[in-house]
Amino acid sequence: MSKVSLKALSEKLGLTEGTVSRALNNYSDISEKTRERVRAAAQEMGYRPNSSARRLATGNAECVGYVMSWQLGHLSEPFLGELLDGLSESLSERHWDLTLAVSRSAQDELAIISRMAQSGRVNGLVISRTLTHDPRVDHMREIGIPFVSHGRTANSDAHAWFDIDNYTAFREAVAHLCQLGHTRIGHIRGPLEYNFAASRHAGYRRGLLDHGVDLFPELEAKSDMSENGGYRAMRYLLSLQDPPTAVVCVSDSVALGAMKAIRERGWRPGREVSIIGYDGLPLGEHTDPPLTTMAQPLQTAGRKIGDMLLAVIDGADPKQQQELWSATLERRETDGPPVADRN
Repeated sequence: MSKVSLKALSEKLGLTEGTVSRALNNYSDISEKTRERVRAAAQEMGYRPNSSARRLATGNAECVGYVMSWQLGHLSEPFLGELLDGLSESLSERHWDLTLAVSRSAQDELAIISRMAQSGRVNGLVISRTLTHDPRVDHMREIGIPFVSHGRTANSDAHAWFDIDNYTAFREAVAHLCQLGHTRIGHIRGPLEYNFAASRHAGYRRGLLDHGVDLFPELEAKSDMSENGGYRAMRYLLSLQDPPTAVVCVSDSVALGAMKAIRERGWRPGREVSIIGYDGLPLGEHTDPPLTTMAQPLQTAGRKIGDMLLAVIDGADPKQQQELWSATLERRETDGPPVADRN
């Protein structure tokens, strides 16, 4: 089927091309009656406007930028694909585009935000993995570009954000392990400058307190957000004279590395040492054994973030665009009761 042109649409309506174009772009100097008539004819004829011409005419970039933090390391972050898939889905319903920018340092990240905001090529921005005290949030508020943060900071009252209740998720993960009979529960945590990592760490400690389980500082190990980091942290925990019988990990990626270290010892995750990850990534279903995890709806989250940002761009109060969702325990095969004798 050949594409219907603006000229063909204007001839059918008996209007000039300029009038039809302005009606389709909701110019206020065109009456609502004419706009409705033009829209109805466009739908009937299957007219699709030239997006480049429309953007040039309206000065509207119809594009959102996702600024990938230098701290994420690289584009292979497992959570990223799920999140961007949902974000793109939201934007595509309005025929908007998504631009991905990758920074190489903290200062480069701020410079990218400035360039994207000043260029006029994006209407708004999304950032992930917020820091407890995040200069990106302060910078975007300062320059006045609409944005949504995937995650909160120490003070997120004045801007739009979407987050998962990390604190409660880790309290619940620890509660589950306590109910299975574990009393030596370890934690592989992320860098605590990340707000989500600090919240998960606090939730882990609170979960132990809730159930009267002793906190042993040696059962906490720090990791970066990678499989290699999880592997190294788990090797440390297994080197202890009395290793933990269960470990909650800051992410699924970290948990996969921890599982590798357990298997190297000749043990099976979920038997000699229980493991719970966080994220609910599909790859966890295909590990050996399948990974038990606190699942967060990453694709749904991406879609929600897109909807929230479009609302802010359209003039909604950012303070009214704030949502906190819950993670859910997805039991697979790496959680079980402690064994009587691991030796």
